Amino acid sequence: MQDKIRIGIVGYGNLGRGVELAVHRNPDMKLAAVFTRRDPKQLSLINKTVKVLPIGQAGKMTSEIDVMILCGGSVGDLPQYGPWFAARFNTVDSYDNHANIPEYYDRMNRAAAKNGKTSIISIGWDPGLFSFFRMLSEAVLPQGKSHTFWGRGVSQGHSAAIRRIPGVKNGIQYTIPNKEAIEQARSGEDSEMKTEDKHVRECYVVAEEGADKESIARQIKTMPHYFAGYKTHVTFITEEELKREHSGMPHGGFVICSGRTGEKEENRQLIEFTLKLDSNPEFTASVLTAYARAAYRLNRTKCFGARTILDVPPALISLSPPEELRSKLL
Repeated sequence: MQDKIRIGIVGYGNLGRGVELAVHRNPDMKLAAVFTRRDPKQLSLINKTVKVLPIGQAGKMTSEIDVMILCGGSVGDLPQYGPWFAARFNTVDSYDNHANIPEYYDRMNRAAAKNGKTSIISIGWDPGLFSFFRMLSEAVLPQGKSHTFWGRGVSQGHSAAIRRIPGVKNGIQYTIPNKEAIEQARSGEDSEMKTEDKHVRECYVVAEEGADKESIARQIKTMPHYFAGYKTHVTFITEEELKREHSGMPHGGFVICSGRTGEKEENRQLIEFTLKLDSNPEFTASVLTAYARAAYRLNRTKCFGARTILDVPPALISLSPPEELRSKLL
């Protein structure tokens, strides 16, 4: 019987490096290989014994990897190669373009189901853990309203989207929640709040020499699903300023659900789930790694196709057996 779940990583940026750290902390897993579009010699892994290979060689490793954790971006990487990997490996990814998740799910589901593989998509903390708690809160308080706030913190997906704009050398984006909106949600006021009214987006951009900064700012502010509709500030800074003042990756947020119970709805109930993260990529990587365990277990029971966090029984991500979970956590 195989001793450990063999993990592969596609992409070795902040998220991929976080996955390497997380795999090391899970005693039932081992890192089999890292795949990159860069020159493998340029990568310096924490574990020097792990193979680093060009992404084009991944297809030759299907018998050596149990779950592939896809650490690419949601703008171009995952839509491009996600279904290819889903047809050949069990996968987990952090696809975070909320509006396009149904379409991405369908593509991953077709690829995985057809080939007897299991793919868990959109795993992280939002989408991911926050999605689960929104579902839980609204099930418990069906007439309640959920409000989600992100930040203050660095959004990896939005930062990656900025860096893909022509003329951008580097960049980072902070999501900042509106404090008044948070207090309004906690008070249980029965009001509709749009997501774009609850947050401000601050972008710090390093432009290439000679780049059209006005065009870059316009492209950022009008980008669908990321910045369009939000109050967005774009500030151009130097590479040195970016490294000196914006090298950390903190994040966090709240899911707040308020509702009423009682014959006359006289009792107000409030549910709140909070995250405060020193390292957004390392925490997201930890969630991905836990759900790699679930992907492996689901596949072994012939549960093929795509899943989201809403479809996976929580016990499947735990290191502990069911009887231990019942005795310790119930």
